[in-house]
Amino acid sequence: MVKTLFYIEDPVINQTLYEVSDPEIPVLSIMDMGIVRDVKVDGKKIDIKITPTYSGCPAMDTIAVDIKKALEEKGFSVDVELVLAPAWTTDWITPSGRKKLEDYGIATPLEKSMDKRALFDGERIVKCPQCQSHNTIMVSQFGSTACKALFKCEDCLEPFDYFKCLK
Repeated sequence: MVKTLFYIEDPVINQTLYEVSDPEIPVLSIMDMGIVRDVKVDGKKIDIKITPTYSGCPAMDTIAVDIKKALEEKGFSVDVELVLAPAWTTDWITPSGRKKLEDYGIATPLEKSMDKRALFDGERIVKCPQCQSHNTIMVSQFGSTACKALFKCEDCLEPFDYFKCLK
C-alpha cells in the first residue's frame, strides 16, 4: 500500500496540509486521502501536486483553493498543480484515513477482486461500519458521490456508503 511518495520536512507545511479537509468527506484530510502527490519547498515558495480521486472529481478546484488559502495564511506563496498520472488509487488512503472513514460511517474499500464480487455479484462481503456485520446488500451502484456505492445492513437496518475500490 502506497502511503506517500515524499517526506515534508517543514512541520508547519506538513501540519497545515493535514488540516485541509476533503470537502466531500470532511473527517479526512487531503493527506489521509493520499491526493497530495508532491511538495517542493524553496524558502517561502511551495509547489504542490495533487491527484484527483477520479478524473472528473468536482472537489479538486475547492481543494486547490483550500490548500492555497491555508498555506498563504502561514506566509507562503503557493502554486497547486493537478496531475492525472499516476492515477489515484484507494491504496493511497492512509491507514489512519481508513479508520476515520469507518468511524464516520463509510465502509472502506475492499481489494479489487473482492470489490467486484461485492458490486457485481452481490456477495455479502462489505462490512457495515455501524455494527460490523457482513449481512449487507447493495442498494445502488452510486452513493452520495460517484466514488461510493450505497449499501444497507440487514442486521442493524442502517444505510451506509461504501467507498469503491479504484486501482
